[in-house]
Amino acid sequence: MPQTEIPGTEVAPRTRLRWWTELPLILLVYGCYSAGRLLARGDVTTAVDHGLALLRVEKLLRLNAEHPLNRLFTREPWLGVPADFWYASLHYLVTPAVLIWLFRSRAPFYRAARTWLMTSTFIGLIGFTLMPTCPPRLLSADHGFVDTMAQYSSYGWWGGEASAPRGMGGMTNQYAAMPSLHVGWALWCGVMLWRHGGTRLTKVLGVAYPLLTALVVMGTANHYFLDAAAGVAVMAVGLLLAPRVTRAADAVRSRLFPRVAPVAGGTRSPIVSAGCQTAAGERIPRQRASQPGPGGEPDPAPTDAGEGAAAPAR
Repeated sequence: MPQTEIPGTEVAPRTRLRWWTELPLILLVYGCYSAGRLLARGDVTTAVDHGLALLRVEKLLRLNAEHPLNRLFTREPWLGVPADFWYASLHYLVTPAVLIWLFRSRAPFYRAARTWLMTSTFIGLIGFTLMPTCPPRLLSADHGFVDTMAQYSSYGWWGGEASAPRGMGGMTNQYAAMPSLHVGWALWCGVMLWRHGGTRLTKVLGVAYPLLTALVVMGTANHYFLDAAAGVAVMAVGLLLAPRVTRAADAVRSRLFPRVAPVAGGTRSPIVSAGCQTAAGERIPRQRASQPGPGGEPDPAPTDAGEGAAAPAR
């Protein structure tokens, strides 16, 4: 069975990447993701049922990380406020920053890493569509959750509707909780920092960033533990599919933009000489017949190019 390599171990792509082609591609993918989240709105009753079902599964599995974290963040503003800022902003800042860093400083690994991220993002969008889920903060109060972003909204730019700026709550889908791409994207960033950072600090950040993000999304009551686990699973599936997506993209590109393969010697066009055509670097055979010289004797046959020795003097 072929082994799947973690993106970042592949050789440099054949085509040099340009920022003016990469930037529109990334913006297009993110635009599709944002639009898809808005269009994937289920009815509130279904979303609440899905959220309660997740709580029942977690209770069955004896998992209860959300309640103690949420109570801690609600009780301690020095934890709750930074956590809200973390949730509202870092995935918009850190993920693009890691992409840019890879593009500029780790170019041979950039394309595979970018494809992994984008593939996983589209898989997450499928999850939002098939399973709209009410986050813990939007459940009724008797379930024991407090919306810390609403509680601390006076400290930040967000209002009471997720991390959207005040007055723009209608531009976000509050029921796109399963899977948690906050955790998925943070895991991607962590893998990139660990594999390509090259220093002990970047390895520490590579571990700390996804772990802290998982605590933040649960402590702010924006996601269940199973949402975070699903975010990790989505990244794993994206990792498996990314090489196939890359090959499919290469196949489409080769059909749309066929390339003329260079021949030996660094030239694309064949050498034409004296009515015969040879590829660059091919040796022309020594002539067997020669024309008579002025004294009636045939001239010596010419030597091959590159053999070096001149004909001996007569």
